[in-house]
Amino acid sequence: MSNSNVKFWLAIVASLMLLSVILFLSLSYGTIDIPFSSVYQFFTFDHASLPAMTNVILSEIRIPRFLLAILVGAGLAMVGALLQTVTKNDLADPFLFGLSAGASAGVVAVISHFDLALGQWSLPVAAFAGATLSAASVILVFFLQKSQGVERLILSGLAVSFLFSAITGYLIYTGDQRSASNILFWSMGGLGLAKWENLPFASVGVIVLALFTMLRWRSLDAMLVDEDTSNSLGVSVKFLRVTVFILSALSTAIFVSLSGVIGFVGLIVPHLAKPFSGPSHRYLLPLCAFIGAMLLSASDLMSRVLIPGQELPIGLMTSAIGSVFILFFVLRKK
Repeated sequence: MSNSNVKFWLAIVASLMLLSVILFLSLSYGTIDIPFSSVYQFFTFDHASLPAMTNVILSEIRIPRFLLAILVGAGLAMVGALLQTVTKNDLADPFLFGLSAGASAGVVAVISHFDLALGQWSLPVAAFAGATLSAASVILVFFLQKSQGVERLILSGLAVSFLFSAITGYLIYTGDQRSASNILFWSMGGLGLAKWENLPFASVGVIVLALFTMLRWRSLDAMLVDEDTSNSLGVSVKFLRVTVFILSALSTAIFVSLSGVIGFVGLIVPHLAKPFSGPSHRYLLPLCAFIGAMLLSASDLMSRVLIPGQELPIGLMTSAIGSVFILFFVLRKK
């Protein structure tokens, strides 16, 4: 086994161990603290000896919340890694290309103007519509340009992102003001609405990204060299780039509809994973999934325990971590 493989598997094992610790802490701490002994009893199926309230809190609130954090964290990290590869931009993530902004506009429109007309499907459908429209706009603007380099794609994404952010602001201003507080909390990210029935939606996004990686990791590796070399190796760079962009848009729509807007996970995690996985996507994407799950579940735990009796938006935690990371990244590059 090569040294790079050893580092990869050590990182996987370390991530699993840390996730186990975060799991017990997440189930124990919150608005109502639960002793570790009770959590242990729950996992040994000794439910009868536990108070009914403890069983409800663990089974209906905290376990679905932890699982959603794992799925959303893993998915956002994988999206970030894919976008950074196809754009050759170390700072690429769903925010840079307007994907999160489009999904946000769709969800805000439903919350402030349409009052969840489709029931539990309202937010996922609205997020899908917004992210798909955003992705289509970026691709259209990109292909209408004479020069179609990576920098043009990034600029197209930024333009569309600003446009959808403006639309979101307009929808908030003209919508039902009674929903403003819900929109504010949702726009900063949160897992407080996690339910068992939401988990299959998030699972679909992660599974699609994982299957794509399994089938196309060699093509993604070929993207690490210049575009002419990639084409000479039989990789259709434009097709792969558009495919990744569409998959990223649809996956981001799912995650945003379930957890709100959570930034920096897709930006940070690929840089944390590469020293242990190397550049090959065969190892990079799985490790990104593990580290992303760990980062978001830890951030969710912090958001619930920093201020006793009060839950902070999870986006505050990831933004604080992300700002420190960007400063470190800039100083290191300098």
